[in-house]
Amino acid sequence: MAFVEGYGIPLGRVLTGGNRHDSPLPAPTLDQLGGLGPLPDEITVHLDSGYDSGTTRTLLAERGLTGDIATKGDNAPIQAGQRRHVERTSAWHNAFNRLQRCYERHGIVIDAFFDLADTIITLRALIRRVWTLYRWDIRPTKRP
Repeated sequence: MAFVEGYGIPLGRVLTGGNRHDSPLPAPTLDQLGGLGPLPDEITVHLDSGYDSGTTRTLLAERGLTGDIATKGDNAPIQAGQRRHVERTSAWHNAFNRLQRCYERHGIVIDAFFDLADTIITLRALIRRVWTLYRWDIRPTKRP
């Protein structure tokens, strides 16, 4: 499970093996918020219908967070809302073939690969953001 900021820049993640249920992951993922420094007054957590339970809502309420959780049984694209940032970042992670099929046995190696991928994703997102926001005299005529 990962969390990203509004432009899709990865802020944290909790890695587990495949074919595992995601329900135990919100608590350790949200615990990583403390290491980010000062946070906005109101944070909205966007979750899919797999997290639609009283346990998740209690967990968010204990931390003073607002939850936007899709309800079970309804179509996901209509409810997805702001989750597109997380989905896009997950797709960017999948673009790194080493992360798609990970055969590493040691967690520290897997974390190192994800840290490298997060660094590349962050740099690309920042370059894209600067390119669309700012103008300068020697700016290239074509996008990189």
